[in-house]
Amino acid sequence: MSHRTFSVVICVYTEERWTDILTAVESVRRQSLPALETLVVVDHNPRLLDRLTEEFTGSRGSASPGEEVRVLANAGPRGLSAGRNTGIAVSRGEFVAFLDDDAVAEHDWLRRLAEGYDDPRVMAVGGRTLPVWASGRRPAWFPEEFDWVVGCTYRGLPPGRVRVRNVLGGNASFRRTAFDAAGGFATGIGRDGDRRPLGCEETELCIRLGRALPDAVLLIDDRAVIHHRVPAQRERFRYFRTRTYAEGLSKALVSHSVGSGKGLETERRYTTRVLPAGVVRGLRDALLGRPGGAGRAGAILAGVATAAAGYAVARARARSGVAFSHGPITSHAPLEGGTP
Repeated sequence: MSHRTFSVVICVYTEERWTDILTAVESVRRQSLPALETLVVVDHNPRLLDRLTEEFTGSRGSASPGEEVRVLANAGPRGLSAGRNTGIAVSRGEFVAFLDDDAVAEHDWLRRLAEGYDDPRVMAVGGRTLPVWASGRRPAWFPEEFDWVVGCTYRGLPPGRVRVRNVLGGNASFRRTAFDAAGGFATGIGRDGDRRPLGCEETELCIRLGRALPDAVLLIDDRAVIHHRVPAQRERFRYFRTRTYAEGLSKALVSHSVGSGKGLETERRYTTRVLPAGVVRGLRDALLGRPGGAGRAGAILAGVATAAAGYAVARARARSGVAFSHGPITSHAPLEGGTP
């Protein structure tokens, strides 16, 4: 395992996260399995690009393993997907890992990801993402089943090292050859700075990867842990509602791209088993006088309703030929070096 080389891609877009960015990079530098390089990709923000370039100028050339940091400008359209593709295209590692710019990786994060690749069929390995709430604790009304709203591992995912349809993008890794087979992340689905909080770009990629390589195995190992900061505004119900609506839009885009069979395969189990169990738990807690029980049950029902509304709106627009405001779905061709 020691010979496995990882390029770690951290996509950034705002100076407001300056301290978070530096902390994320430092957590990569301290890995027990050193990264070959850390690629910080700046999304169309020249001032942040200059500032980070100056910050890490001394991290080039004769840097020790795990210490080299390269700062790059997003070479594609604005957004997280194109930023990731920029990092993939210039990466030199056998594996490419992705870390959110407001997250901190535990010391053995890369080592745990690397262990998953003992089987040559494994094309992607993800990990577990834990929330760090700005208020110091989870809001009483916020259901664990919806921790994906804040970019974290949610109740309903199986524990241990397990096979999955898709990994979660903020804590994930891929063999470099996976992108040669399936192409890069699709633009028009994922995040674009502070605009509507879309997602699912990693879901679409993983489904496409499975089609390109039918024997491919994708894993999540919950020992590969990162800690993801949740700012105060994302602890509010208003953001919860906005994010779940955007998820519905994103699921419709994924279904349009890869078909509703694969696009909603995991979601059917989630909505028919995991969420009803969460409602029952919330109502039981309310009857027992435990704080937040009724709120959690209500939030689950609200989350389902707003996600369904977003999905319906997006599907109606697709049928009527109305263009999505965030642009068309486009996938980069298989990456063989250079910029996407």
